[in-house]
Amino acid sequence: MTSRFRIGETDFLLDGRPHRIISGAMHYPRVHPDLWRDRVRKARLMGLNAIETYVPWNSHEPVKGHWRQDGDVDLGRFLDIIAEEGMHAIVRPGPYVCAEWHNGGLPTWLTADKTMKLRSADPRYLAEVTAYLDRVNAIIAPRQIGTGGSVILVQIENEYGAYGADKDYLDHLVTVTRDGGITVPLTQVDQPIPHMLTGGAHPALHKTGSFGGRIAERLATLREHQPTGPLMCMEFWCGWFDHWGEKHHTTTFADSAADLDRLLAAGASVNIYMVHGGTNFGLTAGANDSGRYLPMVTSYDYDSPISESGDLTEKFHAFREVIARHAPVPDDPLPTPVDAPVLTATMEAVANPLDLTSTDRGTFDAPPTMDDLGADVVLVEYTASTPTTTPTVLDAEIRDYAWIARDRQPVGTLQRTIGDDSLVLPAGADLRLLVEETGRVNYDTKIGEAKGLIGAPRLSGEPVAGPWRVRTIDVTALGQAVMDAAPDTTAIVNGRAAGPVGLRATFTLDEAADLFLDTRGWGKGYAWVNGFFLGRYWRRGPQRTLYVPGPVTRTGENSVVIVELEAVTDATARFVARPDLGHEVE
Repeated sequence: MTSRFRIGETDFLLDGRPHRIISGAMHYPRVHPDLWRDRVRKARLMGLNAIETYVPWNSHEPVKGHWRQDGDVDLGRFLDIIAEEGMHAIVRPGPYVCAEWHNGGLPTWLTADKTMKLRSADPRYLAEVTAYLDRVNAIIAPRQIGTGGSVILVQIENEYGAYGADKDYLDHLVTVTRDGGITVPLTQVDQPIPHMLTGGAHPALHKTGSFGGRIAERLATLREHQPTGPLMCMEFWCGWFDHWGEKHHTTTFADSAADLDRLLAAGASVNIYMVHGGTNFGLTAGANDSGRYLPMVTSYDYDSPISESGDLTEKFHAFREVIARHAPVPDDPLPTPVDAPVLTATMEAVANPLDLTSTDRGTFDAPPTMDDLGADVVLVEYTASTPTTTPTVLDAEIRDYAWIARDRQPVGTLQRTIGDDSLVLPAGADLRLLVEETGRVNYDTKIGEAKGLIGAPRLSGEPVAGPWRVRTIDVTALGQAVMDAAPDTTAIVNGRAAGPVGLRATFTLDEAADLFLDTRGWGKGYAWVNGFFLGRYWRRGPQRTLYVPGPVTRTGENSVVIVELEAVTDATARFVARPDLGHEVE
């Protein structure tokens, strides 16, 4: 029986007829599951006929052997919704995905083994990858187009030519995928740079490109390496991501629309990256390091046609107009943006919130890394006795941010991003370092690097001898712990509070609604609404509001919690009408 969807000599073929893919990227863990249908439907209204998604392994298996495929990671339901909305799906299971996602999608329990060679034919790595792909393929296989589902393409690995050229590795991934019942065409993606397209090549894979400009040139390079079949830009970059401490990136919608028009006029298929970016909820944001470590912000708006909160932007309308020149576009009425409720609530304090979810891990002769302490550890306190009678210089390699205290009195911070790795330590007895991982690198060779305190700190050049007492803090549990704890009426003075401190408030809504939590006046920490972990905030910016999805709110009383690690100058929860992602830069 001939497959319903296949690759022909010049085109994709659907039921034997030429078919152009006009797709958009949307990552299901970055969107509240109750909003999946809304976002998919809006993408269809723009004129798209497909939705593409990565599959982040670490979201499905954060702890080895503890597999999840429900709730926010119910890939099967997401693919079913795409089919029900009359669209096709492209799935990119990795196992590496990049995506500005924590650790590039690889679980920290996997990358903690420093003797394992990632993204290679290392037998131990292949064993773990095989088990992962078997689970993912079991979700995808029954949802392929040939069995009435939505899936038309499956990608092998991701931008592999930028990383390596291990053909045995790629061959293994292809074999596992086919053995798992995947019958639709398989693809690869790389930037249209010759050595990348060659390095990531495999005879079973159709080459696609990732780029956002110089359309004719990039398509020509891609055609040199893929002489037959359809041309496809698998990642048409229509926006960009943000790092903490940088400006908010945007692209001129007219320029992006013109490039999209050039792609479609050339007859190419396209996947718009991103059509809807969503949010790095919780602790899922990644980081980059090309000589300087730069962690990602919580928003993944990406200056997409469909904004982080689901609004249809000027870019949406410009893209829809372009697509209409080349393909049918639905004429359904389009929703217009609405302001979110504006309200304020005075917060009360909870003292010592980190004590509420801490675990004493015992003593160590040398400080362990976070990876030594378990999967997805992000906040660790290291304490040692270091008596001195005069001030000394403390040097330490920390990944990624540390608060230093001497005899429980704050001294200062060390920050990897700005290369700040030393400070003057006053005379005293005890040394404490509270170290936070602010995002794991998602690209290139630093994926899986150790986090926490790296080696022993030094006082005046001499390593600090143990023992080190270590405790870990369960950050994900902090929100509920602060809600349940007794208040401290002394922690807030004139609207200000020194961290670490928990702050909480209740507020009332007439009905459930999207909200934008204003983080101005707060320093660095984490936020929850009704127990839903929104993610990180940081005065460094550019992001100044956190998106609260409507489905996590309710009619009547709602709660908001923050855990502030530095200092609050306004102990008020403020919700504003529109998002503020920072000063824009094109």
